[in-house]
Amino acid sequence: MSLFKSKKPKVSMPVAAADIANYSALAELTLNSITDGVLLIDDAGIIKFANPAAATMVGYGSPSNMIGLDYKTVLRLETTNGAAVPPDQSKLAQAVQTNQAMTLRDYVLISVQSERRAAISLTVTPTGGPKSNKIITFRDITKELEEEEKQSEFISTASHEMRTPVASIEGYLGLALNPSTATIDDRARQYLEAAHSSSQHLGRLFKDLLDVTKLDDGRLKVHAVPVEIVSVVRQMVGARENDMRAKHLKYSFGTTGPVTGDKQIDQLVYAAVDLDFLREILDNLIENAIKYTPDGGEIWVNARGDGDKVLINVTDTGIGVSPEDAGHIFQKFYRVDNSQTRQIGGTGLGLYLVKQRVEAMDGRVWVESAFGDGSTFYVSLPRLTPAEYQRRLIAYQNEQAQLQQKDGTHGLSSSVSQPVAVSQASLSASSPSPVISSPVPQSSAPPQPAQPAPVAQQPAQPAPVVPQPAQPQPIPTAQPQPIVNQQNQPSQINPNQGAA
Repeated sequence: MSLFKSKKPKVSMPVAAADIANYSALAELTLNSITDGVLLIDDAGIIKFANPAAATMVGYGSPSNMIGLDYKTVLRLETTNGAAVPPDQSKLAQAVQTNQAMTLRDYVLISVQSERRAAISLTVTPTGGPKSNKIITFRDITKELEEEEKQSEFISTASHEMRTPVASIEGYLGLALNPSTATIDDRARQYLEAAHSSSQHLGRLFKDLLDVTKLDDGRLKVHAVPVEIVSVVRQMVGARENDMRAKHLKYSFGTTGPVTGDKQIDQLVYAAVDLDFLREILDNLIENAIKYTPDGGEIWVNARGDGDKVLINVTDTGIGVSPEDAGHIFQKFYRVDNSQTRQIGGTGLGLYLVKQRVEAMDGRVWVESAFGDGSTFYVSLPRLTPAEYQRRLIAYQNEQAQLQQKDGTHGLSSSVSQPVAVSQASLSASSPSPVISSPVPQSSAPPQPAQPAPVAQQPAQPAPVVPQPAQPQPIPTAQPQPIVNQQNQPSQINPNQGAA
């Protein structure tokens, strides 16, 4: 038995604490004080709680006026271009319905009383399963966007102005290094080669800055066209095979690992994408894979259907990304800093540009990696059904026919810059890879010998392509040619990646 009685110290409660009975009251005090609008909705979308900032921003005066209402009737949204957003078709409604976390800055909030408009940052946070409550927060970012616009304008102007002298420096250094235009000793050549490399790096930085600011400030728009995505991705990545071969890297398409050598049939997957954006995305991901994979490593690329999404992956056996860096590598100017990356040049804008382009096409990008164990970058994009692909393809071809009729042009010349039609006969056993062709000409009649036309005769007008109510017929195509890699062998994919 202890000889001494232990006495509990007396704790004096602060006076302010007496006004706050529990954590719930403290949380309410906090929510009532912040300037961000906060709504708590149930699984049916009914508002259960609103703070004063939310009531002020939407024009309802008091939070009590919002309780029990459907959030869709309270949050009136427009796009940044001034187009009204149907409540059931907004990205906000999609996130609430699918119980997905989301943050975006695509909308303008309209006050119901004064019709005041404010650009907002909008966030949805689920609190549990599909039937759980959701928290919607929004804040006015009008001034923030104005500051960003000024910064983007400065960066764009400065980059544009500096590209000209940098290009001149690079040109003169190239002339100095050319044996036919200048004679220099080996020591001077080393100095000039270093300067030439640095000027090229600076030129790429200015180009990336201009590319980033064009989409940031809205000058660059998305031009989506329907394509068979597997063929397009194979063709775009195949253009980089020489770069991979120069570093002695093994490359295969259609897998997430080494090819077994068995014959495989490509999956037919359709999507509507901006082909210039997609090319930039793949170029940056392949460029990173090449830079960060040691000589003799491997790169695998795949494009496949995954439910209602198209999933593209670029996998390498490179140095990998640590968990600490994985959460930041898509930020502007962020570069991984370790002993292995310091020797590799870069602007810190490549992956930010990838994320920017992917999200502009309503997709998302992420990385799965471990430091020292390679990386896999995933790009997920909305997928089209075959019927939707055919409908959009016909609409696109009609649009192109009208442009040709108006301008007297013959359309785009590159098959990669146009929608890609797929021959259904390409799935035969004798031809395991799909046959890719250019878009269908508006008139399928065989060409006739040129005849002198009367002076008053009008040029023949291309007939618009009209979808038939019956089952769609295969689109007539030019003589099909298989897409081949640099070794003139048909590309193959893993049979485990069958049709979804």
